Amino acid sequence: MALNPDMRASDGDRDRFSDVLRENYAVGRLTQDELNERLEGVYAAKTIGGLQQLTADLPEHDLYDLPVPASQKASLAPVSKGVSAYHAGLRASWATWGSVNLICVVIWLLTSLDGGLEYFWPIWVAGPWGAVILAGQLFGPKPKR
Repeated sequence: MALNPDMRASDGDRDRFSDVLRENYAVGRLTQDELNERLEGVYAAKTIGGLQQLTADLPEHDLYDLPVPASQKASLAPVSKGVSAYHAGLRASWATWGSVNLICVVIWLLTSLDGGLEYFWPIWVAGPWGAVILAGQLFGPKPKR
């Protein structure tokens, strides 16, 4: 439903329009002076039409959030052939698991230097987390060949 430009603006309306202005400033469509001038106008506006005039030259949606047409290549690097995003995520999960557990084992070794090897507490980080990732690997979708 289109908003009636003669309708009185609420505080929520002003907040939404000020957010739009700040987003456009953040992506470089407005200068600091333009932002300040327009924000003053937002809080002085009495009607929806007055608010709409302040954003009339700005896009309704951020152009970078729109889907990429099929005729163009996506800007993100595609996942390697035959490997789904799920399996790429599993590889990332294993890499994260290994990195965190390496840090835990190093901390355990450093704290155990003064009095001999103590209780191996990193098992409580490695065990459950690794079991969950392994279950995803074993029972998750199989890679397409």
